[in-house]
Amino acid sequence: MRKPKQVLIFLYRKNQRNQYEYCIFNRKRFSVWQAISGGVEDDETLVETVKREIFEETGLKVDNVFELSSVSSIPVVNVTGEFTWGRDVYVVTEHSFGVFVECCDIKLSSEHVKYEWLTYDEAYERLNFDINKTALWELNQRLLNSNLK
Repeated sequence: MRKPKQVLIFLYRKNQRNQYEYCIFNRKRFSVWQAISGGVEDDETLVETVKREIFEETGLKVDNVFELSSVSSIPVVNVTGEFTWGRDVYVVTEHSFGVFVECCDIKLSSEHVKYEWLTYDEAYERLNFDINKTALWELNQRLLNSNLK
């Protein structure tokens, strides 16, 4: 059973000019640009959820998972469309992660119509949600400052 928790995941890599690039996805429903996101299932840890969601939405298997400090709260009805966990659960927490990938052979799930690898500025401008922008900013700053600990 799904828990009232979510993950938000930015895939990143270095391009041929040694710049960081971030992968963002155009969601089929609502036609918005965002990072990978998904709900925590059963007894999964957040990291297990990150790995599962990346595999489900891209076909990639990953190991390099870094949890960011960025955490947000989303109204439960914006996530599931109803009070899924009863009338006492009003918000779902969303925990953000960065994941380094070397390959880019992404196989999109039916949730997305396309993806793009973009520089920080390009990705930031394209993203639709503030938490995505905040998490991307944090990840970019940590990478620029060599502070992924």
